[in-house]
Amino acid sequence: MTRSTALILVLAMVAAASASAACGGGSSTPVTAPTGNLVTDTFTGTVQIAGQDFHPFTVTTGGTINATLVSAGPPPTITMGLGIGTPSTTGVCSLLSGAYGAYQPSTTAQLNGTLAAGTYCIEVFDVGNAAGPITYTVTVAHT
Repeated sequence: MTRSTALILVLAMVAAASASAACGGGSSTPVTAPTGNLVTDTFTGTVQIAGQDFHPFTVTTGGTINATLVSAGPPPTITMGLGIGTPSTTGVCSLLSGAYGAYQPSTTAQLNGTLAAGTYCIEVFDVGNAAGPITYTVTVAHT
């Protein structure tokens, strides 16, 4: 199973659990998928050697999410960690199980899936190959 597939499964389970927790009883009314406006957040920052940097974002209507490490470097081909999680009260981004991986910058989203409405974070981290501070740009498209 690829990391992207694992992310989709994990995020689908989170969305399903959130949806089932809100159900109170039986109904014969068909359930429709939530719709919302697509929002693209762009974040920039710097990751120190062996460090990480994260940014919170809010999903207002549950739905799809696509996260892309657009640029990172030097060098511009460096592999960095990218993950989606929830911000904790201790000031860290607690990554969702299976919702992270190591990627080189790309114009194609590296993390894809679905999320329930809520507050999340995107984290960029050194996977052990940074020789100095790494500046990056990451986008998160979500509803």
